[in-house]
Amino acid sequence: MTTKTLDKRTSADAVIGKLHDGMTIGIGGWGPRRKPMALVRALLRSDLKDLTIVTYGGPEVGMLLAAGKVRKVIYGFVSLDAIPLEPYFRKAREAGGLEVLELDEGMLQWGLKAAALRLPFLPTRVGLGTDVFEQGGFKTVASPYDDGEVLLAMPAIPLDFALIHVHRADRMGNSQALGPDTYYDDWFAKAAKEVAISAEEVVDRLDHSYPEDAKANLFERCFVQHVVEAPGGAHPTSMPPSYGWDMTALKAYAASAAEEGGWDRYRDEKVGPDEAHYLAQAGGIEAISRLPFPIF
Repeated sequence: MTTKTLDKRTSADAVIGKLHDGMTIGIGGWGPRRKPMALVRALLRSDLKDLTIVTYGGPEVGMLLAAGKVRKVIYGFVSLDAIPLEPYFRKAREAGGLEVLELDEGMLQWGLKAAALRLPFLPTRVGLGTDVFEQGGFKTVASPYDDGEVLLAMPAIPLDFALIHVHRADRMGNSQALGPDTYYDDWFAKAAKEVAISAEEVVDRLDHSYPEDAKANLFERCFVQHVVEAPGGAHPTSMPPSYGWDMTALKAYAASAAEEGGWDRYRDEKVGPDEAHYLAQAGGIEAISRLPFPIF
């Protein structure tokens, strides 16, 4: 295998150029935490549409809906945490026409696991006796053993592509996520046909530069095809231990949903034509790195 084959570095625009209309895209992170927002912003600037988004949702869901990119959302929740209801997601639900599959958080994880294991479904007790079961059209399966227990058969949720943001990566696709919670990014990666990771820092080899953090590698490099260097790439969501969320920016985004033409202004003034514009209007990497961590 040549060195060139092992160099997976590319740009956000090149990654988005590999997507096409109608794809099922998994987006890692958790609510307003460690979302691959630089990749999402590149997606917002594209002409893609009719996407199915699979996520533990935060601002990426509302932004993609507002931009007209989404046909269906499969989610465990969609929230900005301190702003409980993601405003553009709420508008889309209230307007009707959006296809959704609302899942318990564990059911979504189980669906990704089934896809990762290349299984059609995984049995679980989660969701039984709830409206999630009724509304989602799920089926049951009986245990073949003596107990005969009836379980929900959670279908696999295979992904065409997964977008994930991490702290560090190297040219070969190794990565390190340093925060206290890794969420379910490993299952997003393993459930997808193709994976792009963006990272605050990209080095030649993580085992040379940061060997002490080897345990922070959530999934093997064989699952990763694309590596994008994106400092501040999770902003305005949080990226502990590097930076907290930007609640001022999130509040301004949320407020735009109530304004006439609010999304168009937000897109033009904030998202802008490229990531350099976005980072500049956010105050630059220095300002982002000083964002305080939320205290719960």
